[in-house]
Amino acid sequence: MSVGSWLLWGFVATIVLTTIMSGTQGLRLTRMNLPYMLGTMFTPSRDRAKLLGFAVHLVNGWVFSLLYVAAFEAWGRATWWLGASIGLVHAAFVLTAGMRILPDLHPRMASETHGPTVTRQLEPPGFLALNYGVRTPLSALAAHAVFGAILGAFYRVASG
Repeated sequence: MSVGSWLLWGFVATIVLTTIMSGTQGLRLTRMNLPYMLGTMFTPSRDRAKLLGFAVHLVNGWVFSLLYVAAFEAWGRATWWLGASIGLVHAAFVLTAGMRILPDLHPRMASETHGPTVTRQLEPPGFLALNYGVRTPLSALAAHAVFGAILGAFYRVASG
């Protein structure tokens, strides 16, 4: 494994993914703010949640990029289309399974069946995160495909 290549391109891909997702939120294509959602898992402070969530999201991006790199190393090659394909599978899993279990993991998120409480006020994302807008799945799929494409295009498989 090429650690330097993984660290660099995992960071770049995560920044681009975050930028795409933030951009689609700013353009009102989705209401989902993943760094904020992650940050509120650790603190009730809205201001701290944004910063903490961004840091957690960055670390998560590096961790997930390691899985992409492991696949590239196992295949002995990395291409933009292999990376984009992994990204689409990754996003599909997050949207179908991950978003459904998030309320069970998140101490401040209401559940689909019980609704909000004094502590649990964040809206649950629901299947495909559709509770955050009908274009949310497109935003997530595009961002993850670009994430994978960047890793696949620029990560260099270690030789030997």
